[in-house]
Amino acid sequence: MFAEMFSNFYMTFAGNLISVYSVFLAEDTIETGKGLLAIGAGLTGIGMIGASIGQGMVGYGACLAIGRNPEVASKITSTLIITAGFCESGAIYALVIALLILFVL
Repeated sequence: MFAEMFSNFYMTFAGNLISVYSVFLAEDTIETGKGLLAIGAGLTGIGMIGASIGQGMVGYGACLAIGRNPEVASKITSTLIITAGFCESGAIYALVIALLILFVL
C-alpha cells in the first residue's frame, strides 16, 4: 500500500514538475498573427463571389440580347466587355488585398 501511494505521488509530482518546466521552456509569446493573416486573405475571396455572379448575369443578358437581335451583336459585345470589366474590378481588388495581406503584412 505504501509503495503504491509513494509511486502515485512520485508519478504525479514528476508529471507536474515536467509540465511546469515545459512552460518555462516554451516561447514567451504564441504567434497567431500569421494564421490570422492567412484566414483574412482567404476571406477576401468572398469579394470574388459577387464579381462572379455579376459576370454571369451580364453574360446571360448579352447572350439573350444577341439571340433576340443578332444584327446588333457587335454593339452588345462591346458593351458586354466593358461591363464585364467593371464586374471584374471587384475581384481584382479582392485579389490585390489578399496578396497584400499575405506578402506585405
